[in-house]
This record gives sequence, C-alpha cells and structure tokens, in this order.
Amino acid sequence: MQSTTESWSGRLSLMVAHCAGMVDLVALPVWVGALIAQYKFAPQQAGGLATLFLTGAVLSSLFFAPRLNRMNARPAVIGGFALAAAVFFAAAWVTDFPTLAVLHAAAGASAACGLSFAHGTIARSANPHRLFAIVGMALGVFAIVFLGATPNLIAAFGGHALFAVFSTIMAVAAIVAAISFPAAVARDKSSVADVSRLPRAVWFGVAGVSCMALTQAMMFSFIERIGADRGFGTEAVTGVLIALGLVNLLPAPLAAVLERKLSARTVVLAGPVCQAIIAVTITFGSGFLAYAIPTALFAAVMIFTHTFAFGLLSRLDPTARALAGTPAMLMIGAAVGPILGGTLVQSFGYQALGLCAIAISTVAVLLFSRVFATSAAVAGRQSLEVA
Repeated sequence: MQSTTESWSGRLSLMVAHCAGMVDLVALPVWVGALIAQYKFAPQQAGGLATLFLTGAVLSSLFFAPRLNRMNARPAVIGGFALAAAVFFAAAWVTDFPTLAVLHAAAGASAACGLSFAHGTIARSANPHRLFAIVGMALGVFAIVFLGATPNLIAAFGGHALFAVFSTIMAVAAIVAAISFPAAVARDKSSVADVSRLPRAVWFGVAGVSCMALTQAMMFSFIERIGADRGFGTEAVTGVLIALGLVNLLPAPLAAVLERKLSARTVVLAGPVCQAIIAVTITFGSGFLAYAIPTALFAAVMIFTHTFAFGLLSRLDPTARALAGTPAMLMIGAAVGPILGGTLVQSFGYQALGLCAIAISTVAVLLFSRVFATSAAVAGRQSLEVA
C-alpha cells in the first residue's frame, strides 16, 4: 500500500526530507564556525561558502518549483538527496577554497531539488499548516541531536567531520524517501491545475519570508562566533546551542495548536519585529545571559512565523507551486545572509548585525502587510463581480 501525506509512514519520509533539506537552518553557526576555526578561512570567505550552498539551492528550487505538477516527486526527492550525499562526501576530502566552493553550490542545488518536491507534497496535503508543523517539530528534534553531537565530532576529528555528517544526513533522507515517500492527497483536484500567474499577494508573502530568512541566516551564521569571541568558552556556547535545539521543539507544535486561535496576520506581522528585538539584544548585550537567552529563542521565531506563513500561502495559492519554491523563498534571503554578515562583522563588528536586522525586519513587516491589503482588494473586486 502506497504511503500518503495522511499516513505516518509518508509523514516520516517528509520529516526526514525536511530536516535534510533545511539543514542550513540548524547548522549555520557550526558550519561557518568550523570553516573559520578548522579551515582558517576569513569570516567573509566562510560566509561565502555557505552563501554558495544557499545560492545553488535557490536556483534549483526556482527551476523545479514550477514543474511540481508535471514531474514525479518521489524519484526527484530520492535523486536529489542521493546526489547531495555524494557531493558532501567529496567535500570531506578537500580543503582548498575553490573546490569547496564548487561542491557547496552543487550540494545546495541537489538538496533543494529533493526539498522542493517534499514541500510541494506537504502543500498539497489535506492540512498543510498542520503537516508543516509536524515536520517543523521533527526539525527541532534533529537540531538537538545535531547541535549536541556535531561540535564534539568536529573537535575530535577535524573540519571534514562536518561534511561527513552532512553526507550521512542526505543519504538517510534518500533511503527513507525510497522506502516511503508519499503520494500527495490533493484537497481539490481542480485546484492543482497550473495557472499562468500567481496572485500578487503570494509574491508579497514570498518576499516577506525571504526577508526573515535573510535576518535569520545573517545572525545565525555568527551566533557561535559571537559567544566564542566574548570568551564564554566552547562548552558554554555548545550548551546554548543545545538549549536552542530544545526550544525549537516548541514553536511548530505550538503553531499547530494555535492555528485557529491566532490570526495569520498577527503572527506574520509580529514575527519580524521579534526577530529584530532578539538580534539587537544579542549583538548589543553584555554578559552571558544577554547572549544565551535570546540566542536560544532566535530560531524559534522563524519556525513559528513560517508555519503560519506556509498555511497562509497554501490558501492563497492552491496550485502549491509557490510552496514548492519554499527552498527558494527561504534561501534567496539566506543565501545573502552569511556573506552579508561576514562583510558587516569584518568591517564594523558584531553590532552592525543588529542594526541591519532592524532595517530588514522593517521591510518584512511592510511586505507582509501588503499580503493582506492585496488579498482584501482582490476579494472585494470578486464580490463586486458576483453582485
């Protein structure tokens, strides 16, 4: 019997695919930190490698998302993650910047192929908000394991251990997809037909999520370095990252519980504001608590807000093509984040990250506000046409 998005075997495959494809959301501080500490790259170079991974992911997602309803998702997911596993395995054996740059871009493109079809399948489920919350909770569990184990593996075996871990994660995603990747259960067969243009409100929402992803990646890439440079020590910083993983268990199930109790409008407008406040606290604060508490909460804001945004966009775009492009909407912002953060840190110091977060979050609020203004205007015109 074939797995579906409503069976737990199918959901398990989507959970694993989400964790593998969204590994950057969890791994950036360890990733950039290892490239600086183990490979001796400058902050701008280290951020640039992460940016190349994310740029490859953006281009791949932009290519595959429009083809969601014309391609078989299962082989695309299996092939994408299998190729990403092979590329990361190759990266574990090299140390020079040019080769790592090519491999980072290739790995991002491969992983995003699998993730695009996984997210498109989630968007075509019976309840996209709830299913996205479920895979988000899995990402929280994954974050605890990754952030608790990977820094110790890198300390023990060197920087190549990071890429070995990435390769293993991608291989597991490919294997699980081969066993139980689900067939989408469309909510309405007539609603998934391709249309020529996406609604304007969807594009504003996509841009808003991209801005939040930019702030997330810009800050998150240097969270580990901020703690280390302030002299808190490896054990203390690792403890904060583990706490971050524990906190990340909460926002997705909380978003599922509050789906009908909080309006999507309230959540997506408040999310960027909370992001900016936390970023400023981290970069301008002093003392361990001023670092630890906001750092532990930082990623949770993105997870909670994005769950509501995912549900909102699934209602505005029944074809699910926009949400198949979730890797693009997240990573087009995240791609700029590491190198932007590295440039700001190298030129002006960590406080520049907080100031930049305020500016980006302001833009995100304006974009999200346009989602509701535009969709309300369209609804008004449609009601007049009916009348």
